[in-house]
Amino acid sequence: MNSTISHKPISHKQRLAAALSAAFVFATLCGCSRPVVSTSDPPKREVWRFAIEELEGSVQHEYALRFKELVEAHSDGEVEVVIYPYGTLGTSTHMTEQLNMGVIEFAMASPGSLGKFIPELQVFLLHFVLSEDDRKNQQILSDPEIIADFDKLYEPKGLKLLSIYSEGEMVWTTKKEIRTPADFRGVKMRVMTSPILLAAYNTYGASATPMPYSEVYSGLQLNMIDGQVNPVFAIERQKFYEVTSWMIFPGHAPFITTCAANRPFFDGMSARHRRIVEESIAELDEYIFDVQTRFQTERLKKILEEKKSQQAELNVIGDLGRLIESLSPRERTELIDDNPFLTIHPPLSFNERSRFREASQPVRDVFLRTSGAGGKAALNRLVRAAAAAQAIDD
Repeated sequence: MNSTISHKPISHKQRLAAALSAAFVFATLCGCSRPVVSTSDPPKREVWRFAIEELEGSVQHEYALRFKELVEAHSDGEVEVVIYPYGTLGTSTHMTEQLNMGVIEFAMASPGSLGKFIPELQVFLLHFVLSEDDRKNQQILSDPEIIADFDKLYEPKGLKLLSIYSEGEMVWTTKKEIRTPADFRGVKMRVMTSPILLAAYNTYGASATPMPYSEVYSGLQLNMIDGQVNPVFAIERQKFYEVTSWMIFPGHAPFITTCAANRPFFDGMSARHRRIVEESIAELDEYIFDVQTRFQTERLKKILEEKKSQQAELNVIGDLGRLIESLSPRERTELIDDNPFLTIHPPLSFNERSRFREASQPVRDVFLRTSGAGGKAALNRLVRAAAAAQAIDD
């Protein structure tokens, strides 16, 4: 499969051939195929395929499930949404290419994968650009003007940007305490294959190590790497806490993803179906914010429970106030106050975070060299939006 997105218009025959080819490969690999619907079965429903970059139980999966629920309910059975978790249709790059070709109608497209095709999108991988406040970030990312600006970058790729949202704060899980860039010396830190992220952790003093997501657990277990970075829900789902003893909340960046549609498909929708999609996406903005904030506390609680049951040490650097508030008195006693395996350390101080912020600045030059004038405009737009959001409280 090509590694770049085609810019040429794709004919109906090409799209049909690609769809049939993908369906054949999928059926061959999985030993299954779609049920055949008799031509006498009325009425025939539209099937919208929605691929996500994560597994079941993730933030993206919750987003797709709610989208399916809303669309199917409001279309009165005219539309069926079929969800494909990560791996079902290949890698994130494969999913993006299939979305461009019209083999699938909707997909999640994170900056780490789509940034290969839209360099400006990697602005969301930069550290210390957005706010530390989840709510402020939600307001920034859901701003219709920001959506419209980034959609202009999606259009030449045959994609329609529907939403941008956060899946929660990025958290470091490591085998040692990290409070300053100096602490990263000698630490092999797993990152996604992105020049921005490689540069970021190298400037912190770590040895940035790209590694497939499926190999991170064994990499930590075998000491091939010393740490990794992900939102809390992913740390819990992939059990990275089992092979590390430190969880550090640096407040440097949230994990951002986007939801996109095949543009010819979207443009060719009936006015009614387009309205259903737009209204569903608008409702999902608040819904997914609640999901990711709930996941941060629920999944962190599960990590504490598991570490205690395993009698394994866990050190946390960060503010656990929201988690503690969500606990019952009994849970707080068992998991926090009388837990001999848990040590809560003070959050990174302003000066400690400032050292990381300062160290991260040269990475912006790396981003600007690869994304040009469009990247500069995107970065300036987000910096201004974050400053405006902060000024409201100041």
